[in-house]
Amino acid sequence: MARPVAPARPPRQAPHSPVRRRLSTRRAKLATRVLLALATTFIFVIGWSLGHALTYPGGGSVPQRVAEWARNHYMGPLVTFGEWLIYTPPKVGGKPTFNLNKLGGSTVSRTKVKPKHHGIVPIIPPNIPAPAGLPPYPGEGVWKVAVSVHGVPAVFKTYVRESKTYSSYIAGIVSMDPRLLKFDLRPGSLDPGYGNWGVPMDIPAGQRQGLVATFNSGFRIASALGGFYLNGHYDGTLVKGAASEVYYRNGQMKIGAWGSGGLKLGPNVVGVRQNLRLIIQNGKIAPNINSNVESNWGATLGGSYFVWRSGIGVTKDGRIVYVYAPELNAQILAQLLKRAGCVTAMELDINPDWMSFEYYLPKNHPGNPTPVNLLPNQLQPAYRYYSISNRDFTAVFAR
Repeated sequence: MARPVAPARPPRQAPHSPVRRRLSTRRAKLATRVLLALATTFIFVIGWSLGHALTYPGGGSVPQRVAEWARNHYMGPLVTFGEWLIYTPPKVGGKPTFNLNKLGGSTVSRTKVKPKHHGIVPIIPPNIPAPAGLPPYPGEGVWKVAVSVHGVPAVFKTYVRESKTYSSYIAGIVSMDPRLLKFDLRPGSLDPGYGNWGVPMDIPAGQRQGLVATFNSGFRIASALGGFYLNGHYDGTLVKGAASEVYYRNGQMKIGAWGSGGLKLGPNVVGVRQNLRLIIQNGKIAPNINSNVESNWGATLGGSYFVWRSGIGVTKDGRIVYVYAPELNAQILAQLLKRAGCVTAMELDINPDWMSFEYYLPKNHPGNPTPVNLLPNQLQPAYRYYSISNRDFTAVFAR
């Protein structure tokens, strides 16, 4: 019996036959097109997003804007690593690079102080001693008048070496008399962002009469461990116990822990800016000032502790004191605020791009006064707040 004949199988394609090569080429081309399309879309989206960040109103350097953009897009560790690579530790010892006696201002004799303007006698703070163990430089720690209001000294300034160890770095310190001044919280274009805040994001032309000073605010609100409130509107939530600058309808400003000492919302409160926890309370430096530095007092450049820092506090006699300097850790900042007489104080922003204190000289144009940087090595320009700011800040006006 004849066996059935199996049907013939088509000839097997050789591994590198023309048909297989054509299929492989088509798949490769399709994959390449898909990848190119995805890459083009990704680059377009990234380019648009980064371009928007670089051109957004509010000032700031290109590196600062790129770093902010990267941190907002989950690339914080990459930014921190880059900052760590370029970070240089502070120099030990040495001398200041500028003459403390050539930064302007005039001294006032205590023996010649007389009541002026409704009987107000200017409060001349006691001079600040040089860091322990160091002889003072000419002019170091001596208060000089930066701005007068109605002929009465309202803003005093002085300069001191920040510590015995880091003796080449100078801190700028300001004492402001709230009897003669009004404090005004202003929003920023990115923080808290555009909204119905009721006040401009700068000091626009036509609204500069009586402008006395401006200074930076705290961390980005999302990192401040607190919230922002202005004219009935919020960004974040006001947190009980958070260090707070509280702005009142009459121009007064108080500093303290939210929910303590009468610091709470009411009809007379127009603004609240919170940032971390108090670094001085009841005249004592926070006991945890040297622990959990990054989580308590801010992520710094590459996680390094010694960076530009700023802080604000209130003295026993009611003066508002602002301090900033390069190469500070949280403890030295607190020590400087205490040396300046603060019994309550909080840290503000850190890192060089954000630091700024300007006082304003009316000269021959009181409606458009000339800003002067308190420290000559401040990165931000003196005219910073004459344009829209990307971060919130405080403006100080004459009463």
